[in-house]
This record gives sequence, structure tokens and C-alpha cells, in this order.
Amino acid sequence: MFDRISATFQDIVRSITGKATISPKNIEEAVEQIKYALLEADVHVRVVRRFVNQTIQEATGERVLKSVTPGQQFVKILYDKLVSFLGDERQDLTLKGPDTLSIILLAGLQGSGKTTTAAKLALHLKKKGRRPLLVAADLARPAAIDQLETLGASIDVPVYTDRSQKDPRAVVKRALSHAKRQAVDTLIVDTAGRHQVDRELMDELSRLVRDLSPDEALLVADAMTGQTAVDVAKAFNEAVGITGVVLTKFDSDTRGGAALSIRTITGAPIKFIGVGEKVDDLEPFYPDRIASRILGMGDVVTLVEKARELTEAEEAEKLQEKIKKATFTLEDYLEQFQKIKKMGSLQKLAELVPGMEAALGGQEIDEKAIRREEAIILSMTPAERRNPRIIGPSRKKRIARGSGTSVYEVNRLLKNFEKTRLMMKKMLKQKGMQQSMPTSWMS
Repeated sequence: MFDRISATFQDIVRSITGKATISPKNIEEAVEQIKYALLEADVHVRVVRRFVNQTIQEATGERVLKSVTPGQQFVKILYDKLVSFLGDERQDLTLKGPDTLSIILLAGLQGSGKTTTAAKLALHLKKKGRRPLLVAADLARPAAIDQLETLGASIDVPVYTDRSQKDPRAVVKRALSHAKRQAVDTLIVDTAGRHQVDRELMDELSRLVRDLSPDEALLVADAMTGQTAVDVAKAFNEAVGITGVVLTKFDSDTRGGAALSIRTITGAPIKFIGVGEKVDDLEPFYPDRIASRILGMGDVVTLVEKARELTEAEEAEKLQEKIKKATFTLEDYLEQFQKIKKMGSLQKLAELVPGMEAALGGQEIDEKAIRREEAIILSMTPAERRNPRIIGPSRKKRIARGSGTSVYEVNRLLKNFEKTRLMMKKMLKQKGMQQSMPTSWMS
């Protein structure tokens, strides 16, 4: 994500942090690069102008030019500006307590991913202990009700439907009565969309908003459409008022124009991002973490959170102890591989590790190579996994044959394993790393 902007910003960061002093000319050149990168990324012109002007104003002050670390001060300004334009702080859903029904209405154009987002949001809230009910109020698209029922069944969340109705207002009113009789605390309403913003769509939404008085009216917008997504957000906000935005296909958005423009143009915060097609591929939107990723600083907090979902505290402590005592084996290494796969694409995870994208030099991670390493370990005997020192030439040949690889690849795996053991031991010694070690990314 943000490939175009990230490449330019990271080049600037590398260039300017390496200077002992920086001049107004250095800053001017850097800001000019930023301007072109933002425009190429389809960021709204008004937003680009404001970003550039504010950066120049702050960067040419004495605080930067006469600083002991002027390069770092300039990077700090860039970071702060990105956070500000992305929305400052994380904006969570504003919902009532568990004893009172909360209502979330999802709106957006056809094809933006509303129905899938409804299910993703339901799963997100279910994990937080809420009891959601999905409402199929998209009566314009023939397959919408079936799709929502299928998604609801896959996450074990009930779906209210009424196929006899043609009026979404009637469906919503009945769903409201049904919800009050059931043990649910959150109503998530999937509404109809159109191929473009039109009066009929807005009138229908206005009526639904009046009937429901939702706690959250979220716009679901396709991040890949850039400024179009911003224009759509502006139109919906002016017509019906939105409390926030969910940007779908965020993982495929190489430009980032929508994310950087929406808050400034509409005033509506981005609350969630869709980062894949699976029903659990929905993440809260943290402006500071995204800004960190854009500047190539990684996002360790998100990485740790992802890993902690898969790692019990007791299990993590045992792993730390093994690393300390040098008893970390290839069996543990294999287990970490399997946990990493559950966390998602390795390419996406690499974005979260500080400096990893720069180290990769724009190259894609070879996920097939990871699978080959897994096959090699699975071809070893339990004794070989526990003690790789016993793996001599004849054993290597047998392991290579069994895994469909070569002796060269077996040797490479064993070297990688030793390097990983050393790296993990060093990490444990670093201050503060103890807290982030309950993770499965460290292999």
C-alpha cells in the first residue's frame, strides 16, 4: 500500500537524515519531491497545497535549521503532517452500552464492498464481546440478501431478511422490532447502492437515517478509486451526514490518495480499512501507524497485536526461555512458520517491520521459498529437528529427496536457522524487546 508515496518519502528520509546541516534549498527540493509524489498518488489538489505550505512553513523555521539534528527534525515534521492529514488520532465507533441497542448504517456506491464490510464489521464487534445482528436492506441487488446470509452463517452471526418486502424502510422497521425482542446489542444495516451518486439513492438513505437515527452512519468507499472516493465521500457527507469511512481494498491501493484526502475534504474520519478478501481482513485505522509505514519506519505495534492474537502469554514465555537457553529447535522454528502463515501475507507483514522494505529493495518476498523450507523441516526426523547438528551429508540427501528440494536448499535452511537463533538472542537482550517478544513474527 502507498507504494508511490512511500518510495519518494523514504528516499527523502534517507537523503535528509544523512546531512549534518540542511538549508532552505534542501528543504525546498525535498518539498518539491513531496508535492509531485502526492499529486501522482491522486491526492486532492487542495490537500497537496495545504500539506506543502504547512511543511515549508514549519521546516524553514529556526527549530529545524539550527537544530542539532536538523534531518531528524524535518522527518518529525513530515511524520506529524502525515498523521494530521490522515486524521490525527484513532476514531473508534461510538456505540451505546451492551444493554441498549446500537445501530450502524452502511452506505456507499454499488461495488464498494458494503455487504462484505457488514460481515467483517459484525465479526470485529463479535470478537469484542458484542452481539450483532445483520440486516439485509439492500433490495436493489438480487444476490445481496443471499450473499449476506452466506457471510453471516460463516461467522455465526444472525441475519434478518424479509424477501416479501420491496421497501427497505419496512425491512429496517421490522428488523428493529425483531432486534429488541432478541439478545442483540448492535444492528448493522446493509443498504442498497448505485453505480453513481444520484438523488434517488440519497433520498432513500435520508429516509432510512430519519427512521433509524443510527449511532454510526459509515460510508464504505473503494480506496483504489483515489479522488473519486473523496468526491463520493463529500457527496454522501453533504447529503446524509456520515460519521466515518471504511476504506475497502486498502491493501491494493498503491497510491493512497483517498486516505490522505478524505479527512481534510470531508471532516469525516477513516475508522476502518479492508485489507483483504477474508471476513477477518478488517483493521481499525490508526493514522500514526499508517504514517509510520509510509515513512518506512514499520508498524511494530500492529505486528505485535497480530501476533498476540495467535500466541498465549504462557507459550510466549516458554519460547523466550528456549531462546535464552539456546534450546530453540527446528520444531519451534516450524511452529513459528505456521503461526506466521496465519497472520497473513509475508509481504504485508514485511511492511510492518522497521527497515524491512528498504532491506528488500523493492523485491517481493518469495513465499514459495518459505513453503520449501517448511517442506524440508517436515522431511526431517524428530531427532534431526531437535538437534540439527546430527544432520550430515547422507541425511541431507535423504531430506532433500523427501522434500523435493536440493542439498543446497537444505544447507541454506540450516544456515538461516542458525542466523535466526542468534538474531533472536540479540533481540532479547535489547531494552524493551522483552515486551514485544510474545510474537510469532520473529522467525
